[in-house]
Amino acid sequence: MRVIGTAGHVDHGKSTLVEALTGIHPDRLKEEREREMTIDLGFAWMTLPNGEEVGIVDVPGHRDFIENMLAGVGGIDAALFVVAGDEGVMPQTREHLAILDILQIQAGVVALTKIDLVNDVEWLELVEDDLRKVLSGTVLASSPIIRVSARNGEGLPDLVHALEVCLGERPPRPDFSRPRLPIDRVFTMAGFGTVVTGTLIDGSLRVGDEVHILPEGLRGRIRGLQTHRRNEEFSVPGSRTAVNISGVDVNQVRRGTVVTHPGDYQVTRRIDVRFRLLPDVGRPLEHNTVVKLFLGAAEVLARLRLLGSQSLQPGEEAWLQLELREPIVAVRGDRYILRRPSPGQTLGGGAVVDPHPTRRHKRFADDSLDHLKALAQGTPSELLYQSLVTLGAAPLSEVISHSGLETSAYEQALKELLTTGQLLSLGVSEGTPSSFIDISQSLQSSTIVTSRGYWEELSSRAIREVDNYHRTYPLRRGIPREELKSRLKLPGRLFNAVLQKLVKDSVIEESGPLVYRCGHTIQFNPEQQRRVDGLLSRFAASPYAPPTVKVCQSEVGADIYEALVDLGQLIPVAPDVVFRRQDYDHMIADVHSLLAQNGTITAAQVRDHFNTSRRYALAFLEHLDVIGVTLREGDVRRLK
Repeated sequence: MRVIGTAGHVDHGKSTLVEALTGIHPDRLKEEREREMTIDLGFAWMTLPNGEEVGIVDVPGHRDFIENMLAGVGGIDAALFVVAGDEGVMPQTREHLAILDILQIQAGVVALTKIDLVNDVEWLELVEDDLRKVLSGTVLASSPIIRVSARNGEGLPDLVHALEVCLGERPPRPDFSRPRLPIDRVFTMAGFGTVVTGTLIDGSLRVGDEVHILPEGLRGRIRGLQTHRRNEEFSVPGSRTAVNISGVDVNQVRRGTVVTHPGDYQVTRRIDVRFRLLPDVGRPLEHNTVVKLFLGAAEVLARLRLLGSQSLQPGEEAWLQLELREPIVAVRGDRYILRRPSPGQTLGGGAVVDPHPTRRHKRFADDSLDHLKALAQGTPSELLYQSLVTLGAAPLSEVISHSGLETSAYEQALKELLTTGQLLSLGVSEGTPSSFIDISQSLQSSTIVTSRGYWEELSSRAIREVDNYHRTYPLRRGIPREELKSRLKLPGRLFNAVLQKLVKDSVIEESGPLVYRCGHTIQFNPEQQRRVDGLLSRFAASPYAPPTVKVCQSEVGADIYEALVDLGQLIPVAPDVVFRRQDYDHMIADVHSLLAQNGTITAAQVRDHFNTSRRYALAFLEHLDVIGVTLREGDVRRLK
């Protein structure tokens, strides 16, 4: 499914030509009909001789409505560039052509309209010559020029044939299985509710799909789909699509928002871009200028940060970082336009290089500029690697999405990075989908991956923190997991993945809530060992009525006591009751034996069996209840 967009100066006959081609007048507003001038986007469709059905977006040509034009021209496959034969090239002819050139609409046909109003053939030839000069050096330089009259039909068959040839030479729309529908129109229908329209890119939508509307984060479900007023069960990439969405009020949705599948995209308020300032702008572009960004159907104010230069002269290119007043959905490679808000003027545009930069770049930092150049010009493996570097560590699906690569490209790039060891797996993130990546049974879309450089940095930090903890607290077995996570300042899923790999690589070990270096042991100096031996001898003398926790700490000190607990030599069963490991194990075995013989047991029986006090017997039994060995029923306990 393809979409053609009109372009050209006001009153050059775009809407009339669309009606002649399709039988549908694209002007839908009463004011448009009365003024005989397109104000907002209009839509129509036609079937080419080869049977292919194409949509047509008709845009306004008047300079006052140029921003409405930008909302519709971004998702087209080819341009129908309209120039009136009786007037020739006019101001919005040039501006629309500049916009098509910036957006890199690589296919198009030029319609020289209203030839029925021109009796002088030489005049038409002069207009064509002038038009060729204007088109030279642009995306439409080699486009055919077809003379037509929408009034009497002259040239229309040739125009249709030229459109068919033009579209036939274009590759099919890529399908990244991540649908995006930039909304260019919102309305409601009685009995149906909210309906949005747009040109579907990057994937397919199906009836029944759950959808998100970004950046607002609204949730809904697709009740119905239409393409060219026909009900469809699914819509394909590149098609003009109307989506009936349940669960969303029409007043919550606006032009420029995007219909997506849940989790496919993240919004952004900062993007890195390559920018070209149009030659006829008239004055340099300065750092910190406030501009209007047009991307897809979105229009947002932004402040531009000029990177690598003090100012930009007309006709020059530069790297920009755009700080957006409102969040948008952007993908690497998306084309965009910048305009001056007041007085309105198209400044230029280019392509998004990084839709999710992790930081605010220093304007003249060489590493930032080198990073942007690599993103803009790199091979697929370089682009995937740069995405890896930008994200640090993330699920493989996010890295691939950030790179913007098509399936065949990222599969080969992934193979290269795996083979060279530049990409490392840190394990599968919990709570994420686990569909397998086709090229490797060892990697899943939810696998956390990172670059070798980032992993070396990350693992070094983790090991350093563990080692520092051992040096600071030599009598503790290890650092608590949560404390290590806090020191590393890592999100939960990444911290878990890092820990998982370090354990797998036999660098660190885990025991319960503690993390420690492999081979690390607590070693007491001679004086400390003397105190430990003295304390343990007191336990041996009275195994079932041992010293309390407070006595232990006063005998050997709190650090040594905690070390004995960490080493498992002492087992606390209550805030002030603790047993030696061998005595604790013996008591559990005896309780099991008593329960096997009698079925139930009381605190008094335990007290008498171990010749201890009720205090120790109760503390021990309540501990067994907590760890799930026994179950209390009134005054007795039985095995759980």
